[in-house]
Amino acid sequence: MKTVTLGLVGVGRIGSMHADNIAALNDAMKPEGIEVRLRLTDVAEDHARTVAHRLGAEFLPSVEALLASGLDGLVVATGTGTHPGLIKAGIDAGIPVFCEKPVAMNVADALPVLDYIRDNNGVVQIGHQRRFDAGYLEARRAYQAGELGWIHSLRAVTCDMAPPPVEFLATSGGLFRDCSVHDFDILRWLTGREIVEVYAKGSNNGDPAIGAVGDVDTALALVTFDDGTVGTVSATRYNGAGHDVRLEIQGSSRSLMVGLDDKTAMASAEPGIVFPSGEPHRTFAERFDQAYRSEIAAFVELVLDQRDNPCTPEDAVAASRVADAAQESLATGIPVRVAGAVTTRVP
Repeated sequence: MKTVTLGLVGVGRIGSMHADNIAALNDAMKPEGIEVRLRLTDVAEDHARTVAHRLGAEFLPSVEALLASGLDGLVVATGTGTHPGLIKAGIDAGIPVFCEKPVAMNVADALPVLDYIRDNNGVVQIGHQRRFDAGYLEARRAYQAGELGWIHSLRAVTCDMAPPPVEFLATSGGLFRDCSVHDFDILRWLTGREIVEVYAKGSNNGDPAIGAVGDVDTALALVTFDDGTVGTVSATRYNGAGHDVRLEIQGSSRSLMVGLDDKTAMASAEPGIVFPSGEPHRTFAERFDQAYRSEIAAFVELVLDQRDNPCTPEDAVAASRVADAAQESLATGIPVRVAGAVTTRVP
């Protein structure tokens, strides 16, 4: 039996989900001769001990104790401001790191982290879980196989059913950095093209406290790719119909929509149409449950040197560059070029 010991830092909302998925992964991989063990820590010690007890995991009192315990990989699910230091700590310990997005609070802070990773031959996977969702995977396969022809339009939608606490939004970096960065990442990943310009608008008609901390509750970005293709990325915190994440890809030969199923959070206005008939998702964790499980399974495979890195820090920072441009455009009201982007379209 091959043993893989993962250390988890942070057992808040996302960290607890990762802990559950690691525990489930252990059961799934035992028939393959792989035992996955979990050790965890959090500054909220009582809660962390409760999670560890529930899952049969081991609690350690600090990050230092966790890293000194002998790990094969480190999973980081703490606040964004702690990501750079924890990534470096994992690299210094000589182990692969999985870190929730983003690499750092902004691109400027992320660039030294990229240098550190490269200079020390670090292995870091960033948590953009949509790359593991069945619908996005099929859309990418169909496009790469030429089944859609050339793409003329893309429309990405991410709608939360209800906003997170205002205290979180005050430090999230803005709706585009916190939420739409997933869409920016998936558009780059699916098309293989760079977004070179963003024009964004937003509104705040819900809780005035969201505006008071400098954010908006709804926003739309017009994105232009390096070959001239255009798309839209929209997001909101107030989609009472349910948690709604979709991507519409229209090609010269065929069109596809990711996220169109019986749980889609909308209804048809056409007479006699009852689709979709299921109960909509209420949270991102429900919508991407299997993707999150597959993401952690991929990290174990990365630890075992059985696969390439499915989401590099460079990928994550590229998406963050687009998010930064979107936030700047939202603030200034004018189109913003994405830093470092190069247009390949022939004039």
